Amino acid sequence: MTDHENKAQRLCEIIKALDSVVVAFSAGVDSTYLLAACVDTLGPSRVLAVTAHSASLPAQELAAAHALAAQIGVTLEIVDTHELSHPAYIQNDRNRCFYCKDELFATLWPLARVRGLAHVVYGANADDVGDHRPGMQAAQQHGIRAPLLEAGLGKADIRALSRQRGLPTHDKPALACLASRIPYGNPVTVEALHQVARAEAFLKEELDLRQVRVRHHGAVARLEVEAHAIVRLAQPDIRERITAELRRIGFTYVTLDLDGFRSGSMNEGWQNASPECCVTTRPDRSC
Repeated sequence: MTDHENKAQRLCEIIKALDSVVVAFSAGVDSTYLLAACVDTLGPSRVLAVTAHSASLPAQELAAAHALAAQIGVTLEIVDTHELSHPAYIQNDRNRCFYCKDELFATLWPLARVRGLAHVVYGANADDVGDHRPGMQAAQQHGIRAPLLEAGLGKADIRALSRQRGLPTHDKPALACLASRIPYGNPVTVEALHQVARAEAFLKEELDLRQVRVRHHGAVARLEVEAHAIVRLAQPDIRERITAELRRIGFTYVTLDLDGFRSGSMNEGWQNASPECCVTTRPDRSC
């Protein structure tokens, strides 16, 4: 038995012991595999997938959640979360992800009790250990289980097992909530989130970019794309299309980051900043 298979077997044992679960389902790589494993182990009647809906969730991911739940064969429920009503979340300090996950998990537990489901689980994995992750602190405080982490599954394991399971997310790019595009210390607003969502949707759909981030620096949109796409985006005709559309969306200036896409770029330089500088991490995906 391979290492992947040993870990998958351990995951099955952990899930079986949980008996019935609500799965916090973001439609990303980790939560999709966790959801499929729960359904495979417990059966669809003892599993409920729940996706949180707010301005920080791209519309494409809500559609993906519906499609994936249907493919896996499990009931999906959408719940509205209200993290944007919390001043501490809007403030966007180093613990922003805590307030977001605290809101989510506080919503999921009452739902689990009403449905008669014994546990709430989420998609943290072994690669998430050892970093500053306020969302994991919120999970611990609410008694939320992380079966992938408990089974020792890291991202590479999850992608490999997802491929074996036939899940279309096995090679899905890393994702993060839209608030991760806003520099720490700058307020998170619905307007800014909508600007980011529209800009990224344009770049993905009209220019067929697989991995892109539009970092929101007030009037400036800083684009991060994969290294091989930088030259293409700098071509005059494409550059003009991008600047025209992003200015229509509300940005005054559009810049192309020559370092390209990298997860967590908003964290760069915080180690050398003053104690008042804000830092956070990705919620349950890479920022």
